[in-house]
Amino acid sequence: MNFRPLHDRVLVRRVEAEEKTAGGIIIPDTAKEKPQEGEVIAAGTGIKSEDGKVTPLDVKAGDRILFGKWSGTEVRVNGEDLLIMKESDILGIVG
Repeated sequence: MNFRPLHDRVLVRRVEAEEKTAGGIIIPDTAKEKPQEGEVIAAGTGIKSEDGKVTPLDVKAGDRILFGKWSGTEVRVNGEDLLIMKESDILGIVG
């Protein structure tokens, strides 16, 4: 992929949610919410402080993350729907 986010931004691919509930009920596409879990595809270099030092990001490509319901901006890169968001929009790393 020929896309690299700048500064403290990350490129995220949503991970599809489970299609069944724990009780075995199948959820139709119209009732599904967008997943709040994703995989980091690419990450920027970090944010510069006022004295010019770069603070690296805590996430890297390949990390599975949780993010807020309304986080990020949806973009289409190479025909795939992805999200670009700031590192501050990420709630945590799923490990």
